[in-house]
Amino acid sequence: MTRTQESSAHWGTFEVEVSDDGRTVLATRPYVDDPDAAPAIAGVAEGQHHPSRVTRPAVRRRWLENGPGPDPRRGDVDDEYVEVEWDEALDLLAAELGRVRSTHGNRAIFGGSYGWGSAGRLHHAQSQLHRFLNSLGGYTRSINDYSRGASLVLLPHLIGPLGMRELRNRPPSWGHIAEHTDLLIAFGGLRRSNTWVVPGGHDRHVVSRLARSAAASTRIVSVSAQRDDTLSELDAEWLGIRPGADTALLLALTHTLVAEGLADDAFLATHTVGADRVRAYLRGEPDGVEKTPEWAAEIAGVPAERIRDLARRAASGRTLVNVTYSLQRAEHGEQAVFAAVTFAAFLGQIGLPGGGFTHGYGSMGDYGVGVAPVPLPTFSQGTNTVTDFIPCARISDLLLRPEPTIPYDGGTLDLPDIRLVYWAGGNPFHHHQDLRRLRRAVAAVDTLVVNEFHWTPTARHADIVLPAATGLERDDLAAGAGDTRLRAMPRAVEPLGYAREEFWIYDQLAKRLDADYAEGRDSHEWLEKIYEDWRQRPEIPDAPPFAEFWRDGGTPLPQHHYRDGAFTDFRADPEAHPLDTPSGRIELFSATLDGFGLDDTAGHAVWIDTAEVAGSPYDLQLLCTQPTHRLHSQLDMAAPSRSTKVAGREPVRLHPSDAAVRGLTDGDIAIVRSAQGSLLAGVVTTDTLLPGVARMHTGAWYDPSAPGIADCINGNVNVLTKDIGTSKLTQASSGARVAVSIERYDGEVPPVRAYDGPRLASR
Repeated sequence: MTRTQESSAHWGTFEVEVSDDGRTVLATRPYVDDPDAAPAIAGVAEGQHHPSRVTRPAVRRRWLENGPGPDPRRGDVDDEYVEVEWDEALDLLAAELGRVRSTHGNRAIFGGSYGWGSAGRLHHAQSQLHRFLNSLGGYTRSINDYSRGASLVLLPHLIGPLGMRELRNRPPSWGHIAEHTDLLIAFGGLRRSNTWVVPGGHDRHVVSRLARSAAASTRIVSVSAQRDDTLSELDAEWLGIRPGADTALLLALTHTLVAEGLADDAFLATHTVGADRVRAYLRGEPDGVEKTPEWAAEIAGVPAERIRDLARRAASGRTLVNVTYSLQRAEHGEQAVFAAVTFAAFLGQIGLPGGGFTHGYGSMGDYGVGVAPVPLPTFSQGTNTVTDFIPCARISDLLLRPEPTIPYDGGTLDLPDIRLVYWAGGNPFHHHQDLRRLRRAVAAVDTLVVNEFHWTPTARHADIVLPAATGLERDDLAAGAGDTRLRAMPRAVEPLGYAREEFWIYDQLAKRLDADYAEGRDSHEWLEKIYEDWRQRPEIPDAPPFAEFWRDGGTPLPQHHYRDGAFTDFRADPEAHPLDTPSGRIELFSATLDGFGLDDTAGHAVWIDTAEVAGSPYDLQLLCTQPTHRLHSQLDMAAPSRSTKVAGREPVRLHPSDAAVRGLTDGDIAIVRSAQGSLLAGVVTTDTLLPGVARMHTGAWYDPSAPGIADCINGNVNVLTKDIGTSKLTQASSGARVAVSIERYDGEVPPVRAYDGPRLASR
């Protein structure tokens, strides 16, 4: 006999089949009525029992024997770990936390959680770690995210913080687009696989169905270097563009509106500031370069007449301009977002039904689904009394401290002297850029602590590794923004080996440090409390008591009427409903930004050339995209992710003409190099890419086990990417593309060791 129950992850809700003894996950599968389930669901069962699971507390031998301190060998592939009992591991960690706090202060602790662990509302790795560190007196934190880091800093200057919230929560729904939008211009495409993912997961995946319905009445133009960057069923028109040239194209589109009298001057006069400064820039007055379609054609590889035609089509009907998150994850990537807002404003359709500017279709599965987000149960993180922070993409800068400060958003951030890093719920050796530099950074601290399910590359760099229970090994509840149902997540199986809930880990540590983490409640009592606190909110009128909710497996979320389209009130009456910008209007020229005096940011959108210098050996532009069969690096060892590998490692895709000139064919192994590092990859040729462009997915587990051959023999693309901020304004990730060389590798092929786990010893 077996039993089947429901569980959830960031890629959705699914069924779990469990053995009759309650110890083994036999299978995980999507619901039969999920119209577009994520492939990663099938890998959950394998990941649950994979040999790479961390099953006992472990301490790196060199740290155990030599004590805390910088260690250039931290992360050595042959480092040995000693498995210890829980009491010893907790005593060691509590003592080290106490030492750092008393000697260096709480600002010397970095709480490095990025939050993509469990989808649960209680067992949310980021919330739990931050609550624990706050109970000790605080920690240095990170802000923003890798996905939208540049936009989160830039857009509040243009449309205000409240406008930013409206843009996120009230974009036109796909149904609204179907009814009102004539033309959807998708800069960065509309990638199907990205819509499988929502923080907290969704009950069912609906975006593909909704987008197909909209495409029946709305013409879609995909502006991308990849023809397959948009769902094939949408029959989108492909406008192939060289990577990084979107800002130039957008400026030329805006130039065409002005030159041909198509700009909405009335809207610009009443709802924006700075249009005259933009016009002057487009005419080339500040720099002597007029931003004509001919100018953009040389940069973008798009014929000038196609640029003019697209501008005319946009002005002739209701047009929605969408920019995916990926465009701003690059050097000066915020300029593409700035230029898209500018183009949409010159069209004059912001705030009209089905028109204007959006930022998220094709990037996340909760964008434009037509369901109003409602508050969800949360586990309080408490109060952090340490004021130090960094943008999340500046981890290596923080730990290496090449300078004591960094510029950020018109100010300056101090970089504390970090001695201890506590990481939970993420894998910086996936998310971060220039992994050789990150290795030097983590080698510089006294102690790195990780709570983990598996021996990920980050765990393999840690000094203390604590085995955390997975989402299938603990009770929780789940829902994502714009979801229709709050779901119960009852424990499916007992924790494997000595794995424990992170709640228990932090409670035990807090008791050793005379702190109060749990407030006298166990995790199930907290689960009931956050649910009951939530259902008392006035926005949640009909939720049942916790016992009934748990018995029924969930409860519908209130389906408030979704109000389509951001900025409708502002559009109707900008005086009565101003934006919360200094002018109350859309700031196409921001005096605040201009006043910062930064050499890589202006008061208006600008083109900044980042092309490789002539003669560079790195003659291909590599796009670093989100994976299709895993979430970030999660479950890279499982069958769905393995099914995408070529020659046993992450594939690199390139145009047949680029492959031919390099003597490459499908299935070959190539060595890919950049100024930052090198990797081995399996070759796939495809005519869905422009010539001169290559593509790799992020998230392959970092494997530095054969440094004489390549920095990563498993194809982790972030050994190639640059660890530099998008700009001095935003300091966000610039890892979406990098210049590379690719050539055939004919040497000895080393075995991939990324999923083996370290050498383990016992007391």
